[in-house]
Formats: sequence, C-alpha cells, structure tokens
Amino acid sequence: MIKLAGIVEDSIVDGPGLRLVFFCQGCPHHCPGCHNEDTWAFEGGTPMEEEALFEIAKRSPLVRGVTFSGGEPFAQAEGFAKLAELLRGAGYEVASYSGYTFEELLAGTPAQRRLLAALDVLIDGRYLEAERSLSLVYRGSANQRILDVQKSLAAGRAEEHGSPRWRGEYETGPRSR
Repeated sequence: MIKLAGIVEDSIVDGPGLRLVFFCQGCPHHCPGCHNEDTWAFEGGTPMEEEALFEIAKRSPLVRGVTFSGGEPFAQAEGFAKLAELLRGAGYEVASYSGYTFEELLAGTPAQRRLLAALDVLIDGRYLEAERSLSLVYRGSANQRILDVQKSLAAGRAEEHGSPRWRGEYETGPRSR
C-alpha cells in the first residue's frame, strides 16, 4: 500500500519522454523552497495498492517511463519497491527523486536498499535553494545528481547517468536549411 499525493499521467519534466509520475505523500526533509510542500505531511494522501498503480501505468501505450516523486518515495520504500519491481519487470524505465543521497540509501533500511535496487535512475540529494538553477534538466539544484542506479550498485559508488536523454540532449535528425 502506498499513500499518494497525486498522479500525473503525461509529464515531460520528470524525466525524458512522456512519463507517468506518482507523487507520494509524506517527506521528512522539508527543504526550504520545495515546490511540493503540500506533500510534506505524512497524514492524508490516498492509499492505493501497488497492483492498481501498475494497472494505471499499463493504460497508456505511449508511456515507457515512470517516475516516483514526492514527498519522499524512500519514506514508503516497501510499497514503492514492490511497484518498481512490477514496472521494471514489464519493461518500464523507473526513476525516483529522493532527498536522500545514494550513499545514505546504501546505508539505509533493507526496504530502502530494495527500492534502490529496483530503480534504473535516481535523482538524489535534498533541494538546496542556494543552488537552484532553471538551466538544470530534471533537477532543481546543482547539488542533485542524476545517477545510473544499476551501474552505481555494481561499482559500489555513485555513477552519473551517461545517457544524453537524461542530460536533455536529444538527437533531432538532419535539418533542412
């Protein structure tokens, strides 16, 4: 069971391509300047079964990527791990935002490590208003990293995602002049 603050079925700002985004309810970080302050309280939200959320993902044939946002998905790690495993098993690219760093999650609870292992991409680190930049792709502040989770786990250290898609670089093909 996951407590959600909301769902966006057609995001283009929470990762490359058309993505489905699950916003969880509850966050322990309370970063000054957070744009999702309404997700901080652990009270409220809509409880939903992981299988029901998986069915929502399957509704759109155009969506191949799913992003967990917040709130803090790793505060509900058990439910999000189950959902991520279902999604990745069906071929979806699964990304998550987290105020925790990769290193903190490696040292975290078993459920947090399970969720981490079920991800393709992690955008980690607390939002720092002093490092805010509108020129950053898929993140709010310069301290946040876009990590290739599977590569990072294999290396035992954080590895930046190398894909041009996650850096906002898209091949547009030949142009007519």
